Amino acid sequence: MRGWFPIYLREMLILRRKLLRQIASMSVSPILYLIAFGLGMGSDITIHGRSYLEFLIPGLVAMTSMVQAFAIATEINVARFYWGIFEEFQASPLSDPAYVTGEALAGITRAILSVLVVILIAFLSGVRLSYNLFFWLAVILNSFLFASLAIGLAMVVKSHADQSLLTNFVITPMAFLGGTFFPLDKMPIWVQSILKLLPLTPASEAIRASAYGQTPPGFPYLILTVLGCTLFGLAIKLVKKARD
Repeated sequence: MRGWFPIYLREMLILRRKLLRQIASMSVSPILYLIAFGLGMGSDITIHGRSYLEFLIPGLVAMTSMVQAFAIATEINVARFYWGIFEEFQASPLSDPAYVTGEALAGITRAILSVLVVILIAFLSGVRLSYNLFFWLAVILNSFLFASLAIGLAMVVKSHADQSLLTNFVITPMAFLGGTFFPLDKMPIWVQSILKLLPLTPASEAIRASAYGQTPPGFPYLILTVLGCTLFGLAIKLVKKARD
């Protein structure tokens, strides 16, 4: 496991070289959503006794941390298909768990950075929420889950274009249906049952409850932990298979 740090450091050096561009990119979607959904329709709408902006910000945190954690797959695929770096990892004594750990931590770091951007935008918009320990725990678990998923899928795809298809069919629908932009209790019961199966749904629930200063239920954290560990283990197996 000692080999995880060079993997993590490499990703951080890449991130540092394009940090300003990355922060600008991370800011675009939250700002657009705040303008379109928050400022455009949120002044007269309340959800569960709170303004729509207060409802929207935790959803954006959940969605943004998911997207940025999953985006580590893009860096992995660039290394695999264009730079040939993954072949160097295969030839090195680096263990599979160490490789997955380094990439997962890089995905989590990217996600935390994106959440800080959202929090700054929320602050400038006049939204005051609680960013406590439960909030950050939910963010980290959500990021860990989707970073692990990204690593596993990056080992399966055969081209960089295939990765874009996975993002379109897996991440984009979840971003809009995982309790980010609307409360699930407004949907029919049978739809709620389906949407609650999405990994982003418990993350949104935990992040929103903690951001409101409430003590969130433990079940969403349990789901995120179990799914994250399962996907992490699966990612290790898929990395081993890619080596073979």
